[in-house]
Amino acid sequence: MTYRVKNIAVAVGLALIAALLTTFYVANYKRHVQQSESTAQVWVAKKDIPAGTPGSVLVRQHYIGTEDVVARTVVPGAITNPAEVSRLLTTEPIYQGDQVTLRRFASQAELGIRSQLHGTLRAIALTGTPEELLNGTLRPGDHVDLIANFNYKSSSSEPFTRDVARNLVVLSTSGNGLTSKVSNGSANQSVILATNEVNQVQKVWFAVQNSTGWSLQLRPPANATDTPEDVETYSTVYGDNVSQKELNHAGH
Repeated sequence: MTYRVKNIAVAVGLALIAALLTTFYVANYKRHVQQSESTAQVWVAKKDIPAGTPGSVLVRQHYIGTEDVVARTVVPGAITNPAEVSRLLTTEPIYQGDQVTLRRFASQAELGIRSQLHGTLRAIALTGTPEELLNGTLRPGDHVDLIANFNYKSSSSEPFTRDVARNLVVLSTSGNGLTSKVSNGSANQSVILATNEVNQVQKVWFAVQNSTGWSLQLRPPANATDTPEDVETYSTVYGDNVSQKELNHAGH
């Protein structure tokens, strides 16, 4: 082996030794840092949490669980006890793996009517006359039906009346977080209703926009029952519970 080859071999050997020492040093340093860093226990979402979820069900329905994380990675506002949010609601979705923080919760008072909407419930605001909206009678929490009369200009049809939607929940009324509107010099009243089905929103809006007249009907506060769906026309109103003899006498 020549002198030059020996020098190359020594250089390569020294380079390998330096690389091994560097790797050993870095690994030991990381281990030292990890051992010296303190950890903290945080509550983390174990599955996606929808907006509007009560804090009281997070543990019971296994939405959240505890995890140990490096203290410096704890998110500001992270809760240390689920009791901190037991009387609150989530204001936005919390996704799996996210730390649970107070910033994503609010009280029912802060959320207003939003705290009452979930699933297929939808809120819709209506403006009408005091008679249409039972002014002075309706209160938040009442349940109402909407009745409407339709009169299509067709030779083959006649006016009819029916219950368009049932069991709508009153969320707010004029003077209760919703400002009254003024139309044609007379003050109309306003109400926000929650419908229990998505298609009810469409039926309510159609009735208000296209009927010749509509009104809310107050339901009993407890044990309310519904009669079968029905449509009333000129013929049914005139002839129901009237004998044929009486109809004949009246010329019908």
